[in-house]
Amino acid sequence: MDEAIARTARTLRQAERILIITGAGLSADSGLPTYRGLGGLYNGRTAEGLPIEEALSGPMLRRDPALCWKYLAELGKACLGAQPNAGHLAIAELQRRKPECWVLTQNIDGYHRAAGSPPERLIEIHGELAPLYCQSCGAESVELAEHLHRPLPPLCVECGGVLRPPVVLFGEMLPEEAIDRLYAEMRKGFEAVLSVGTTASFPYIIEPVLHARAAGGFTVEINPSHTELSSYVDVHLQGRALDILSRLLSHNGGD
Repeated sequence: MDEAIARTARTLRQAERILIITGAGLSADSGLPTYRGLGGLYNGRTAEGLPIEEALSGPMLRRDPALCWKYLAELGKACLGAQPNAGHLAIAELQRRKPECWVLTQNIDGYHRAAGSPPERLIEIHGELAPLYCQSCGAESVELAEHLHRPLPPLCVECGGVLRPPVVLFGEMLPEEAIDRLYAEMRKGFEAVLSVGTTASFPYIIEPVLHARAAGGFTVEINPSHTELSSYVDVHLQGRALDILSRLLSHNGGD
């Protein structure tokens, strides 16, 4: 492990164009539930007996907004009740040192922004939880926290329509702007790609890793367990994201 970390740190020190892909495993170290394989909110089915993917879906928000918002509120409380950890801070520091270091995140908690990652080099592919906006008239509302302890679903003060966060629910399309930014940067190429805390089950997460590998770039997976991506990367660093990222940063030193 020490040798693999040293090798990865050397590569990051030499590279200019870097992509860091982050998933729920990174925020799990802040106390948030991951989607796969844990209990709590993501135990597969809701109290109503529905798959969590159905409850947190675009069609459910339209059909039964109170039910969808019941679980959106659980997500919101979890995110607002925690804060960025050493892994988020290490990534933000690497971006400070490397002006061409990008972050592609599946997480909607906003912790990368809070940790100091520059928004212009942050691609939030699944959106974020705030600010809320009205599905009927488009009016922007107050922050999410203002609604979590009020009757659900939250309603627009302008027209009475149902509010929603700018997040990608199950069954909805990814934001076109985020996809365009990702592929524009991929066309420029990355010398190193790190997959951090994700099961890599989506094509837009796997593709940047495979694209970089095919072009001769260095690829790394940071995850406590092996995933379907593990056999395709140059290095698999097994452990918690915040521990591994902090060690990588300390190896790199200041530039």
